[in-house]
Amino acid sequence: MGTELRNERKAWSVLIVSTLAFTVCFMVWMMFGVIGIPIKKMLNLNATEFGLLTAMPVLTGSLIRVPLGIWTDKYGGRIVMACVMAITVPAIYLMSYATEYWHFLVIGLFVGLAGGSFSVGTPYVARWFPKNRQGMAMGVYGAGNSGAAVNKFVAPVLLVAFGWAMVPQVYAAIMLGTLVLFWLFSHSDPSHLVPSNVKFTDQLKALKDPKVLKYCQYYSIVFGGYVALSLWMVQYYVGEYGLDIRVAALLAACFSLPGGVLRAIGGVLSDKYGAHKVTWWVMWVSWICLFLLSYPQTDFTVTTVDGPRTFHIGLNVYAFTALMGILGVAWAFGKASVFKYISDDYPKNIGAISGIVGLAGGMGGFILPILFGALMDLTGIRSSAFMLMYGVVWVSLIWMYWTEVRRTEVMGSNAAASPLATTVK
Repeated sequence: MGTELRNERKAWSVLIVSTLAFTVCFMVWMMFGVIGIPIKKMLNLNATEFGLLTAMPVLTGSLIRVPLGIWTDKYGGRIVMACVMAITVPAIYLMSYATEYWHFLVIGLFVGLAGGSFSVGTPYVARWFPKNRQGMAMGVYGAGNSGAAVNKFVAPVLLVAFGWAMVPQVYAAIMLGTLVLFWLFSHSDPSHLVPSNVKFTDQLKALKDPKVLKYCQYYSIVFGGYVALSLWMVQYYVGEYGLDIRVAALLAACFSLPGGVLRAIGGVLSDKYGAHKVTWWVMWVSWICLFLLSYPQTDFTVTTVDGPRTFHIGLNVYAFTALMGILGVAWAFGKASVFKYISDDYPKNIGAISGIVGLAGGMGGFILPILFGALMDLTGIRSSAFMLMYGVVWVSLIWMYWTEVRRTEVMGSNAAASPLATTVK
C-alpha cells in the first residue's frame, strides 16, 4: 500500500513538472508568431519569407521527434527531456543578437529543438499511469500546447515595453529555471525502458503499418494546423482587421489557449468514448468551421428594381474569433484522441510511434505557414490559408470514412460484435 501511494505521488509529480516543461518549450517554439512581426518589418519580408521565418523552428522540432521518441524508450524521459532543454538555452539567448534574415533562420533551427519535447514527454508520462488513465495523462501533458497562448500574453508586453530583442533573453532565463525545476521534481523508473536488445530497426518496423500513416494524416491537421495557425494568427488579425499587436495577440490566444488547455478533456473523453468517435466528430466540426472561415471579405453588386445595390459578405472580428475558438477546442480534443489511438494500438512502442506521428504533425506545422504565405502572395486573399486547411480536412474525412466508418455495422445481428462498434459505444 505504501509503495503504491509512493508511486502515485511520483506519477503526479512527473506529470505536473513535465507539463510545465512542455508548456515553456512550446512557448519558446512559437516565439516567432509574435516577434516575427517587427522582424518582418525590420527586414522588409514578404508573406512567403515571413512564413519560412516562423516555420524554421518547427522544422527541427519535427525532424528530431522520431529519434527523441526512440531515445526516450531506451534511456528514459527524464534525462532526454533535460538534455533537450539545456541545449536550447544558448540558442534562445543568441536570437536577440541576430541582425540578418539568415541569422534568424539558422538560430531558429536550434531553438526549434524545444518542439521535440513532445515526443519525449508523451511516452514518459504515459508509462507512469495504468492503461485506463493513459489518455488522461497524455491529455494533461499535451495541454502544454497552451504555451502558444502564454507566448501571446507574454511576448507582446515585452516587445512593446523593451523591444523584440528582450523576448528571447527573458525566454532563455525562463527555460533555464524550468530545467532546474524539472530535474528536481521528476523521477526515473528503469522498468519503463525498452529492453536494451531492442534495436532502432525493430522499433521502426511499425512504419509498415498503414494505421500509422492514417494517424499521421489526422495529426497533421489537429496539431500541424494548430501550430501553423498559432504562428499565423497574430499577423492575420493585424493585416485583416487593422488591430494593435497586443489586441491581435490577445484575440489569437482565444484559439491557442483552448487548443492547448482542453487537450486534457479530450484525453478523458477518448478514454470514455474511444478514440474513433472523438476523432470523427472533431473532423466534422473542423470541416464546418474552416468552410465558414475560408470565405473572403466580399463586396458584390446586384441590379434591383431601384437600381444597383452593393452588398458585403464577410466575417467581422467577433464572428471570426468565435469560430477560431470553436476550432481550437475541436483540435484540442483531436490531438488527445489521436494519441489515444496510439496508446491502444501500440502500448509497448509508444515512444517510437508517437515520435513518428509527432513528426508528421510537426511537418504540417512547418509546411503550412510557408504555403499560407505563398498563397497570400499569389492570390492576395488572406483567407486562402483556411481554404487550404479545408481541403486537408476533406482528405482525412474521406480516409476515415473508407477505413473506419464504412466498415462499422450499425444495424443487424453483427452490429454489436463489430470491433469498431464496440470502440464507438
